[in-house]
Amino acid sequence: MTMVDETAPVVAEEVFSSWLREFETASWTGDPERLAACFLDDAYWRDILSFTWEYRTFAGRDAIVTALRAALPEVRPGEFRQAPGRSLPRLVKRSGRRVVEAFFEFETAVGRGHGFVRLPVEGAPPGGPRAWILLTTLHELRGFEEQIGERRPTGLEYSSNFSGDNWADQRRKEQEYADRDPEVLVVGGGQAGLILGARLRQIGVDALIVEKLDRIGDNWRQRYHSLTLHNEVWANSLPYVPFPPTWPTFVPKDKLAGFLEAYAEFMELNVWTGTEFRGATYDEGSRLWTAHLGRAGGTERVVRCPHIVLATGSVSGTPTIPSMPGLDDFAGEVVHSSRFTSGIEYRGRRAIVVGTGNSGHDVAQELHENGAAQVTMVQRGPTCVVSLIPSGTLVYSLFSEGPPVEDIDLITASIPYPVLKESYQRITRRTTEIDGELLRRLQAAGFEVDQGPDGTGFHMKYLRTGGGYYINVGCSDLIADGRIRVVQARDIVRFTRDGALLADGTTIESDLVVLATGYENQQEAVRRMFGDELADRIGPIWDFDEDGFMRNMWRRLDQDGFWLMGGSLIECRTFSRYLALAIKADLEGLLPPRPGRTALPPAASPADLARGEESVR
Repeated sequence: MTMVDETAPVVAEEVFSSWLREFETASWTGDPERLAACFLDDAYWRDILSFTWEYRTFAGRDAIVTALRAALPEVRPGEFRQAPGRSLPRLVKRSGRRVVEAFFEFETAVGRGHGFVRLPVEGAPPGGPRAWILLTTLHELRGFEEQIGERRPTGLEYSSNFSGDNWADQRRKEQEYADRDPEVLVVGGGQAGLILGARLRQIGVDALIVEKLDRIGDNWRQRYHSLTLHNEVWANSLPYVPFPPTWPTFVPKDKLAGFLEAYAEFMELNVWTGTEFRGATYDEGSRLWTAHLGRAGGTERVVRCPHIVLATGSVSGTPTIPSMPGLDDFAGEVVHSSRFTSGIEYRGRRAIVVGTGNSGHDVAQELHENGAAQVTMVQRGPTCVVSLIPSGTLVYSLFSEGPPVEDIDLITASIPYPVLKESYQRITRRTTEIDGELLRRLQAAGFEVDQGPDGTGFHMKYLRTGGGYYINVGCSDLIADGRIRVVQARDIVRFTRDGALLADGTTIESDLVVLATGYENQQEAVRRMFGDELADRIGPIWDFDEDGFMRNMWRRLDQDGFWLMGGSLIECRTFSRYLALAIKADLEGLLPPRPGRTALPPAASPADLARGEESVR
C-alpha cells in the first residue's frame, strides 16, 4: 500500500484508492496478515446483511480478521470500487481525528453491497492507510433490484390499451386483494409502515398495509394542535419522494400528515384504512401466518401470508397510565396526552400536566398560550433540556454538511456504540455550555435537569428509552419565569376531588389532568396481538443491543416470518432498505437459517397454495 506522508497535503482519493485496492486483494486471498494490515488495532467493522445476514459489530483488528475470514468463502466479495453517484472521498475531522472518509461498492454472491470507511491520516502505523471504522451493507439482491432510474417501468402498456383495464382499474383491483393474499402484511400505516411498503414494492414484494385509523396520516393529524417536528426537514426526507425544497425547516404535524397520505398514493401502496388487526397464528409446516382483519362495516378478512411486520413504532402506541393515588377520586377531566388535541377548550381553566418530556412541555405550553388560568407540571424524574437552535440540531449537523441524505444515512449507520457515546458526550458538553443560563434558571424554579447517566444528552436518551428529554420551543422559558409552575411527583401525597394534595398540606386545584406519561414498550403490543410466548421469546424492544444496534428492530427475530419496523423518519428511511431486503431474500430462499435452525424451503405463496388445492379438487 502507498505510504501516507504526514508532512504532505493529503489527497483523499489517493489514500482511499490505496486502501481499497489492498482490502480487495486481502479479501480475495483471505490472507490473515494482509487483512490485518487493512485495520488499526482499535478498528471497528459494522456489517448489515452483506457478510453476516445480521446486524453485527466487530471491535478490534483480531476480531475483525477472524470474522472476515469466516465469511469470505460464502460471501465471495469482489469488484470493489469507489461508489458511483455518492460523495467523493474527503478529508474531515471526526472525534478529534483527521480522517479520509469515502464510499465504495462491491459485489457478493447474492447481490451488491455499499460500504463506508474512515481512514485516519495521522498517527497511523507504517505501511499505508488503515481503517478505523468500516461499514458494509447489502444494498440490493441480484435479479431483484429496485425498479427506479433506468429500471423504471416504461408505462407503454397504458398507452396502447384501449379496451381493457387502464392504470386506475388495475390499481383498484390490486388493492382489493379479491383473488389473492399478500406476501407481506404490514400492521400500521404511519411513516414506518408506508416507508417499508415503498421499499418492498420497488423490489417486487406484494405487501398489504393495514391501518386502524380512517385516513393515512391520522396518527399525526389527530395529535395536539401545536405539534411540529423538532428536527430539520432535510434530515427527514422519505425514500424516493423527498420533501419539497419550499417546505419550512420544522414541519408542522398536519403538513406531514398530508404528505404521508400523498406518499401512499405516489408510491402506489396497497393500504386498507379503517382496518383492525385482530391477531395471527403461525403454522410451522406451511410457514404461513393466518391473520384476522376487521374491516369497516363489520366484515372480517382472513389473510394467509409468509410474513407479518409490526410497524407501529418503537413504542406500542398504547399509553402508559401510571398508578397515582387518588386519581380515580379526581372530579375533573383526566386525559392522556395522546388524546389531547387543543388547549383552546380549556381557556380559563386550571390544569395539571404529569410528565416533563416533549409532549408534557408542549401540552403545558399550549394550555398556557390559550389562556388556561393556571398550569402546573408534575416532574417524575430529571429531564434533559436543550434549546431547539442550536443545541437540538447539533446531533443532525451531518445533514447540513452537503452530502446527499443517502450518504449521511450510511455514515450514521457506521458509527459504533463507543464512538457514538463519546461523540454525544462531546456534543452534550457543548450544549450544556450553550444552554447554561437557561438550565440555571430552570433549576432555580425547582425543575430538575440532567444530561443522562453518562453525560450523553437528549438524543441518547431517545435511543435508549424513547423519552426523558425536552427540546425547548418556549416552555422552559415559561417555567423559568414562573408562569408555569413545577412540582415534584414525590411531593404529591395523593390526588383528591379538587386536585393534587401536597406534602405541605396545600392543594393544587385543577379542572384537568393530562397524563404525558409516554407509551408502553413495543414488546407489550406483541404480547397483546400475538401472545405471551412470542413476546417473551423476542424480549424487550429498542435501546442498544450487544452490537450497538437497536434491539430487535429491523432484523430477524426468534420467530420466522415476523419483523418489527419503527423509529423516527430518519431511522425508518435508513433501515427500511435492509428489512425489505431480508424479507425478499427469505421469500426467494436466499436467507440462510438462523444459528441453531435447520434450513427450510421458501414459504409457499398464497397463489401456490390455491393452485395446490385446486389440483386436489
